[in-house]
Amino acid sequence: MNIRRNKKIEVNKLIKIWYEGSLIAHDFIDKDYWKSQQKDMEGKYLPMSETYVISNFVSLVDDYLAALFIDVKHQGQGYGKRLLNFIKERRENIQLKVYKKNRNAVNFYVMNGFVIKKELLDEQTVEEEFLMGWERV
Repeated sequence: MNIRRNKKIEVNKLIKIWYEGSLIAHDFIDKDYWKSQQKDMEGKYLPMSETYVISNFVSLVDDYLAALFIDVKHQGQGYGKRLLNFIKERRENIQLKVYKKNRNAVNFYVMNGFVIKKELLDEQTVEEEFLMGWERV
């Protein structure tokens, strides 16, 4: 499958992937929080992002990795690494935030060349998160 820009007609599918992935990856945050964020995802975050899809998606705002979500049916099949490599080819550096408790995601990013730059607190969820960065060598 080729990686391509998302189409407006795919928004509902992207939100479904994001929502289901958020529930699993962030089970330490109440599911009502993720439910409450769906409208912002549709009306704010996806429209302002540069979003690429396979059957999964990655969204960038400038050099900030705003989202990398893999459909739960496709996790562990290399799609995340493929999407990450796709955007690394197009950027000199990338930053992202990831919840500290989301060990799978933290480990994924570390294995793909990201380093922890700073520890932060997400004010909306009151959860600790890492600011991570990657730079082309």
